Amino acid sequence: MSTASEAIDEAPTDFRSLIDLSDHGPDTWIGASAPYSWGRIYGGQVVAQALWAALKTVPPDFHAHSMHAYFIRAGDLSEPVRFEVDRLRDGRSFCTRAVVARQSGGAILHLSASFQVLEDEADVQTARMPLAPHPDDIRAPEGGWGWIMDRRPMLSYPGAGKSMGWVRITDPLPDDPRLHLCGIAFTSDTIQFNSARSIHPLKVPESEYDERFMGASLDHAMWFHRPIRADDWHLFEWTCHGLRGGRGMTVGNLFSTDGVHVATVSQEILLRERRPSKG
Repeated sequence: MSTASEAIDEAPTDFRSLIDLSDHGPDTWIGASAPYSWGRIYGGQVVAQALWAALKTVPPDFHAHSMHAYFIRAGDLSEPVRFEVDRLRDGRSFCTRAVVARQSGGAILHLSASFQVLEDEADVQTARMPLAPHPDDIRAPEGGWGWIMDRRPMLSYPGAGKSMGWVRITDPLPDDPRLHLCGIAFTSDTIQFNSARSIHPLKVPESEYDERFMGASLDHAMWFHRPIRADDWHLFEWTCHGLRGGRGMTVGNLFSTDGVHVATVSQEILLRERRPSKG
């Protein structure tokens, strides 16, 4: 059997290559990381790859309706990631999977996901899409995403506790609903930090945030409500429910351009002020 490092030839630079996991034994797959400039693996990538690994063990008539993940430690860009799937339950209408993503330093993510056979039941939407400019009318952030994901965040006003932004996967994807769910999962670890930053008592320019704060995603949950195309624009609307102990609780709704509520997301983030070490 080949080693994990031999299973990956080069760093992927598009979503379809990123999600193309290599078999590495029973219910085990290996994934590569894209070459991110900030020095660690983007959390949305590990979530998307873990969800894809889980989907590989699920019958095709089952569709993901929810997932929950813990970010355990930062991922190392220089190493592939090993995804180990545990088949927790196979029922007639629901099945459940757990996935652990590992590198040589140990587990970096734990994800659980539930899948359901689609049922012909009531379809009612109460969430309403907020007013927002078209993504083409929003300037892309300097030095931000220009590959795999296109991201158009909007200004978050101090004290608002809210943030919004458009996201999409840049490369066209085939008509595989499972692939689009993973694409949306990839985009879901973004935009939310601005909602928490806006309510922090320490007001600093955005350009100084990395110097004044240490931030990270702690845990992450998604509920998938309706069909999604990840290569189309979607609007994230995030609200921060408060800050406590260096943690912020954010909840978001995801809408298609025609106002359909396709997913709900929640994430607890770490927003810790950097303090001088005591000499």
